[in-house]
Order: sequence, then C-alpha cells, then structure tokens
Amino acid sequence: MEDRETNIAVIGSGASGFAAALTAAQGGATVVVFEKESFYGGTSRFLQGMFAVESEMQRQRYIGYSRDEAFKNLMDYSHWRADPRIVRAFVDESGPTITWLEEQGVVFTDATINLLDGLRTYHTIAGGGVMLMKTLAARSKERGVELLLSVPVRGIAREVDGTFSITAEKKGVMIRAVARAVIIATGGYGSNKEWIKRYTGLDLGVNLIPIGQFSKMGDGIRIAWESGGGTEGLGILLGFRVGPMGPGSIMGGTLETAVVQPHLWINPRGERFCNETLQFSDPVMGNVAAKLKEGYSFTVFDETIKEEMVRNGIERGLGLNSPPGTRLVDFDKDFKAAVAKGNKNIAVDDSIEGLAGQLGIDAVILKATIGEYNGFCEKGHDDLFAKDRKYLRPLKGPKYYALKAFTVFLGTLGGIRVNHLMEVVGDDERPVQGLYAAGSDAGGLYGDTYPMTVASGAAAAFAVNSGRMAARNALEYVRK
Repeated sequence: MEDRETNIAVIGSGASGFAAALTAAQGGATVVVFEKESFYGGTSRFLQGMFAVESEMQRQRYIGYSRDEAFKNLMDYSHWRADPRIVRAFVDESGPTITWLEEQGVVFTDATINLLDGLRTYHTIAGGGVMLMKTLAARSKERGVELLLSVPVRGIAREVDGTFSITAEKKGVMIRAVARAVIIATGGYGSNKEWIKRYTGLDLGVNLIPIGQFSKMGDGIRIAWESGGGTEGLGILLGFRVGPMGPGSIMGGTLETAVVQPHLWINPRGERFCNETLQFSDPVMGNVAAKLKEGYSFTVFDETIKEEMVRNGIERGLGLNSPPGTRLVDFDKDFKAAVAKGNKNIAVDDSIEGLAGQLGIDAVILKATIGEYNGFCEKGHDDLFAKDRKYLRPLKGPKYYALKAFTVFLGTLGGIRVNHLMEVVGDDERPVQGLYAAGSDAGGLYGDTYPMTVASGAAAAFAVNSGRMAARNALEYVRK
C-alpha cells in the first residue's frame, strides 16, 4: 500500500483537470492528479478553440459582444433550463481565462467563428488541443503538481476529520491518498454503453458512434453520486452528423466535407427528413440525426452539384482547415480510392434506380423523394421544410452520388449537480463540503442542446473555466 497526503486531489487530466491542478498549485496548494489512462489530455487534445467574451483579442478586433449579451443569449437558447448562476459565472470567467492561458504560454491565433453568420467568440489555439495540454502539463509540473498515470481512482470516503481518503490502484498495488479537497474532472460517460442507453435511449456503437472517448465510463460521476452529489444534465450529448467513414475516408477529407453540405438528405427508407441547412449548427443536426434509430442517413447529389463543389467550393465549412469556399478538387480521386478499398458507405450510379439498389432502398420511394425535391427546386420554394431557396439545387444527373452519414458524438455534457462555485451539491442543493466537479462531469451549463450558435467552443471553455473556478474555491475551502 502506497500512501500520499496532499491539499487537493484532482481526478482526471484533461483541460478541466489540468486547469484546476495548475490554478491550485499557483495558489500554493500541493496537488496530485490521478489519471486512469497511460497518457494525459483525453478528448481535450482534439479541440481547436474555445469560447470567450470581452477578451483582449476581441477588443483589438472591434468585437463589442458583451458578457451581458452572451448571458442572455445562452439563457434564452436553453429556454432558461440552464442554471443562470452557473452560466453567469462561466461567461464572466471566459475573458480572464484567455488572458490566464496566454500567461501560461498558450498562443491564440484569432477570435473568429466556425458557422454561418455566427458570433465571433471562438478563440482558436495555435497547435490546437495538443499544444494546450502540453502547455498546461508543463506549467503544472513546474509548480510541483504530481501526475499519476495509469492510476484509476476506485472511490473516495470522507474521514471524521473532514478530509477525503482516496483509494486508487496502479498495476495491482493499492494507493491511498488523503486530501483536504477533491476536484472531479473525468470527462463524462461517453464510453459507458449502459448509461448511454439509459439516459439517451441510443445504443453505443450501433446507432451512436463515439469519437475519442478514451474509456470514459463515468467514474467521477459515480464517485460524486456515492458521496452525496445530485444529478444534472444527464442525456445531453455533443452530437453531430458525419461520414462516410470506412476505408479511404479521411477525417476532414473531401468525402466527409461533401457529406455535411446542404444537399438532399434522406433517411434509410429513402425519405427526406429535415431542412438540410440545419447542418450549419452541428448540435441541432445531431438532435435530428439521433431521431433516426438506424443511426445513419445519406447525403445525395448529382454530377452537376459535385462539379459545383469542385469548381466553386463548398457552402458549409468543416473545421478551420476547410472554410466555406474550399474547392473539393480531390473529390474524384478520393472517391475512386475509397471504392477501390471496398468502402461500402459510398455509391454512384447513372440512374436513381441503380443508386437505390446500391443503398438497399425502395427505388419507387427514392424516385418520389427526388421528384418532389426537384419540384421544390424548380419553383424556388421548399413546401415541406422551408429550406432557404439559395440551397435548393435539383438532382438531374447524369450521375447520382450518395454518401452515408452517421450519428456521432464527441462526449456527454453533464451528470453531477454543481453550484456556481463548482461545488458538488445534493439534489437538495446543499454542498458536499470539499468536493468539486468540472468540465463534462458537471451539469447545469446547458439546457438540452450544446449552444454552438451562441457560444461556439463552449465545452472547451467550460472545461478550463470550471476547472479554474473549482480550484479557486477549493483553495479557499482548504485555507479555512
């Protein structure tokens, strides 16, 4: 049995965990970080930017969007289902967090946006999440933070003197640590099939595909519940629609970029199911896609539309590297390569009937769907879903393409009830003294949908902001 004693223990080493650890160490506390994986960073390594308002970078770019406006927009977006004090604390913390990260050595490249006509709150990071995590880890090490990799925490218990006894394990050897405060930052439950089914009704790996979840079983959430914490935000996903996946399909490549364009979308039965411009907001599209219990749909277009994407570029950007206007000049090459590698998620045919046969769809239904859609295109009005006429482009051949899109998600968003101090609270709102939660483990910031249209980069920002807030309040608790 190994024994340790520390002021503050942090469970999890993503953006929220390391932000908490570094903030606590800068405040003079001894800190131990427990990480179940053999590496640090988790899903945070994939982020490209984060939300903030009233940052110095925005000020320099004449962006006048205020904290009050951001607060109102976030609350209205959630229909006031979000916790207003948590939202207020999050918004107020966002600008100072950018400054704090810059002081640690993180370099921000722009205050921009990654969706059509959006608010310029998205602060992009040089080197993305990889550099963010390397920087936070390096600064934490300099401050004496101890990082224990491959050491999952099994549970915590409150001792009679008010401290926490933490039980962890490394290669079969039990580790016991005593801490005066604990911060939970384990990143949600995106790998837990049972919980995903229970709280979302979807089947993980069947009609819901996880991206970068790294054994996120909800360990920290379970620990908080066992310690008296309440529940908040269960069932909220950071979901979207992407594809076609499979051999030859590269993440962020031309095929994936073509999938998310506002062309004709059909469900597995060959029917249109939404206004395709919803793709301009990933989380809203994720909600729509999640209603398809098969877990997939198709983006359909013809040779003329394909040539338009090659010649004049795309309408809907995909990430920071493929903004609107990007020309898909390698589409034919990439499509042929995927076909040669046996990718079954793409199809092309000279006729609608032939395309339907490849997709396993009733040709009569698909012909009727395309015929109705073409009629809307010709008269310039979508009688069914009121799609903007700008994106109404008929499918007339000579070739017809279909790319399979899947319902995917980057993580869960909530589980533990917290207050605006990031204290874990029971369902009666009473704090569990000395216990805090941050990032995707903590509920209350969202209503039922990720607020990309009013706060792009909110999940990344909440990870760092809530980690810092949890650490500051844990420091105050420890000092008392």
